[in-house]
Amino acid sequence: MTAHIDRFVLDNLPPPEQWPKLIFDLPQLRYSRVLNCATELLDLNGRERAGITAIRAAEGDWSYGYLLATVNRLCRVLTEDLGVVPGNRVLLRAANSPMLIAAWLAVAKIGAVIVASMPMLRAKELGTLVDKAQIGLGLCESSLEEELEVVRADGSFLKRVVTWNGELESLMRKKPDSFDAVATSQDDPCLLAFTSGTTGRPKATVHFHRDILAIADTFSHHLLRPTPLDVFTGTPPLAFTFGLGGELVFPFRVGASTAILGGGRPEQVIEGIERFGVTRLFTAPTAYRSMLSMLQRSSLGTLSTCVSAGEHLPKATFEAWQAATGLRIVDGIGATEMTHIFIAAAGEKIRPGSTGRVVPGYRACIMDEDTKSVPPGTVGRLAVQGPTGCRYLADERQTHYAVDGWNLTGDAYVMDEEGYFWYRARTDDMIISAGYNIAGPEVEDALLKHQGVAECAVIGVPDEQRGQIVKAVVVLRGGYEAGPQMTTTLQNFVKGSIAPYKYPRAIEYVIELPKTSSGKLQRFKLRSAGE
Repeated sequence: MTAHIDRFVLDNLPPPEQWPKLIFDLPQLRYSRVLNCATELLDLNGRERAGITAIRAAEGDWSYGYLLATVNRLCRVLTEDLGVVPGNRVLLRAANSPMLIAAWLAVAKIGAVIVASMPMLRAKELGTLVDKAQIGLGLCESSLEEELEVVRADGSFLKRVVTWNGELESLMRKKPDSFDAVATSQDDPCLLAFTSGTTGRPKATVHFHRDILAIADTFSHHLLRPTPLDVFTGTPPLAFTFGLGGELVFPFRVGASTAILGGGRPEQVIEGIERFGVTRLFTAPTAYRSMLSMLQRSSLGTLSTCVSAGEHLPKATFEAWQAATGLRIVDGIGATEMTHIFIAAAGEKIRPGSTGRVVPGYRACIMDEDTKSVPPGTVGRLAVQGPTGCRYLADERQTHYAVDGWNLTGDAYVMDEEGYFWYRARTDDMIISAGYNIAGPEVEDALLKHQGVAECAVIGVPDEQRGQIVKAVVVLRGGYEAGPQMTTTLQNFVKGSIAPYKYPRAIEYVIELPKTSSGKLQRFKLRSAGE
């Protein structure tokens, strides 16, 4: 059973024998066959809690009733004016905002497939998403239209871009505020979430309607135990599934509200917590460290839960935050492939320095290189199973992530005798800086487009504030001089061609790069030299 008329995503799923094993042991994970996640997250609240605040924002609050009416009008624009049919992909490009939340829910409600993108992406990166997912329509905040129009003008799949704070509202005003959700199947795709590959080629992870609800009915339900009185917020864009869960799915699953921060800087986060009475905060360890110096001048009295993910939470950061606020950070590990967090601990079950134990609904173990389970105390590869799992869109790397029914996350861990998991390192070349996944080869490609760069290699090096930073080791062409001015030039050049957060914060100049006799770059020598 499927509601999809456009079968592109369905036809490009990996064959079932390449999927990881899926587990639905918990009663709340046994969803009805016909399931639309937007109906579950919005329509019930919109009818029964119409006057209750759903979104808190500087420009004004949105009630559940107003959000439902807005989403329904948008659904009519998408289907009646823009010709979107179930299964079509729709690109969303905006910073977190009430309208982005409405657009996300509307695309799901009409049975189409959401492709949310980070606002910092440039035309080159957006074009890769558009081509991979064969996207014909983009919905965009008007101030971010320029890069998307470059993609459209290049003659890719993208045929139309419609902006809000512009054309979209004009179309919506002509529509009634009612719309019946498309009767999607629980395993109809509704979200393509892109994740950086270690090679620089992004992978699109496919998530079904039931996957969206499952992350609320496992991690949030069992560890956070939210109520309708809660106010959620966070710094990650909704394009990150960490942000999607904490800032949309978790609050709306219980009829709580979400608050839109004015930005991700420490002072903006603190101001947002105080202004909106935030009780649940989602951000990366880097942000918690950055806020510490400002807490003496601020009151976070409403805050009850702090969740950290995206990178390992150092024990020192946990202890410093607890000393300053009295709150114990809920550390967790998740993955775009798994949709959200699958190992964590909360309250008195937290052990500082440990990521925690398996979230109810999931299973995990440590495996060796032969995918054999190893005993407690042994370092190995983290393997996970649960109600969500990796399904890459038309990508041969599926068989690297899903092995023998398990999801291999690319992390090295140790599990102790009591089932607590302790992080050791990444097992691949992914650079994780301030919660962002960055592929070294993509940064290398950007640097090599500068006429002064003959060769380069990009690695991640440890950093106290950001976990890791991107470091470039560069061989310059003749006529170019190494030094601070050249470093600034190269950094600005990279920021202008790919998302600015990927730029190399450190650049080292060398005469030659270490290579094998066959000419292959030896990254491990660069990494070991920096340790």
